[in-house]
Amino acid sequence: MIDRENELSIRAQCDLLGLHRSVLYYLPIEETEENQRIMRLLDERYLNYPTEGVLQLQDYLRAEGYQVNHKRVRRLLRKMGIMAIFLSLI
Repeated sequence: MIDRENELSIRAQCDLLGLHRSVLYYLPIEETEENQRIMRLLDERYLNYPTEGVLQLQDYLRAEGYQVNHKRVRRLLRKMGIMAIFLSLI
């Protein structure tokens, strides 16, 4: 919605929209190659074992040779939108 060719300054346009100017210049950083490989492994594992949680997936990745902690695994799973399926016996 910001038009750089408009006679209003970028600052005025951002004020009208209620945005900070830094929103215009922010470029999100992509995941590293290693994190992308880990996410691919997590996705493949989740398809076969959807009930495994963060700690089980952490153990799996460590067995595959990756040095990961639970915080990293949890962050990547959240980014991917993956959540363990919990079975209820009730």
